[in-house]
Amino acid sequence: MATSSDFLVVGAGIFGVTTALSLRSRGYGVTLIDPGPLPYPLAASTDVSKVVRMEYGSNRQYMQMVIRAIEGFHGWNELFGETLYHETGVLAATKEHMDNSEFVNDSYRMLLEEGQSPERLSGEEITRRFPAWTTGAYVDGFYNPRGGYAESGRVVGKLVELAMANGVEVRPGQTADQLLLNGGRMEGMQTREGAAFSSDHTVVAAGSWTPWLLPELQSVMKATGHPIFHLDPKDPAPYTAPEFVVFFGDTARTGWYGFPMLREGVIKISRHGVGVALHPEHDERTVYEEDFAQLRIFLEDTFPALLDSEITYTRRCLYNDTLDEHFWIDHHPEIEGLSIATGGSGHGFKFGPVLGDLIADVVEGVPNEWADLFRWRELAPDTTGEEASRYHGDAEGEA
Repeated sequence: MATSSDFLVVGAGIFGVTTALSLRSRGYGVTLIDPGPLPYPLAASTDVSKVVRMEYGSNRQYMQMVIRAIEGFHGWNELFGETLYHETGVLAATKEHMDNSEFVNDSYRMLLEEGQSPERLSGEEITRRFPAWTTGAYVDGFYNPRGGYAESGRVVGKLVELAMANGVEVRPGQTADQLLLNGGRMEGMQTREGAAFSSDHTVVAAGSWTPWLLPELQSVMKATGHPIFHLDPKDPAPYTAPEFVVFFGDTARTGWYGFPMLREGVIKISRHGVGVALHPEHDERTVYEEDFAQLRIFLEDTFPALLDSEITYTRRCLYNDTLDEHFWIDHHPEIEGLSIATGGSGHGFKFGPVLGDLIADVVEGVPNEWADLFRWRELAPDTTGEEASRYHGDAEGEA
């Protein structure tokens, strides 16, 4: 065996690296493997930015988890000595009265119930507060000052460094390939590169690669790709925080959301929608002409001044979607010594500061108030997604 440890964690994205750190903090020997280099360019976590928002419609648990996670992001900023979580606030805008927008209305009410301070904004107030919203198409909404975005790829890189400094054996360049089984017990993992890693317990946190390692999960989760655009505006000033913040453009109906000017000198606009099925490794993550056409429709309606901006970069953001869009964190019901921590479904990164301890609790069998939602479960093929901010139309492109 190449190495032996108490715990082997497969995958060094946000699920895996936080799990490794939490298990190590509890005194275990931990090995973390990943195809690498780290952060791995093909991983869902590896991006310039991810939204950190409390807004989850009527789902109180997710909101409470994010409230705790935001405290953790501030702690990471202090620990890293660098601001990688930016609390710009979040604008949720809608084209109809808020009473007719379930996601926006439920989120607003839940924020108030949880003691937060969202500011209700009329269409005129949205335009006055955030001048780039000039079209008047959005007539209602709210601004939550608590929330913003994290520089996700850089955060993962810092967490990998922290794991190494804390004694986690980090092994990039190792692609999990075959489970090492002895009867009904898992004893480690064989990699494509020819190494074997033995462990008392293995945690597969391999994102969209998980159902390929564990085919029994292919009926309940799949990889999907969603368009991302980086825009270089001719005049960046109207799109710079605090005059422009993380936003949802009636996203439950359209899928569109975005960010203010990022460190890279671009505005990132993305679509949280149906996506297209793809293989996490073999398929190119290409943005199609139809995606460009839908972006133009959104910009005409929302930010027409951006229509002549250069699009400097595109990609498809990789989701590991469970059918119900809740995470999948549990022991394998049939293989002893194996746990799963995956199913981010396009909204997992923001929970990073609380994920590790949640997963470590589940692995250790320690009670955790949040774990039940993410247990191993039976899902019918026609199960519909429950993530409230996501556009669930019949096909990508319909708005």
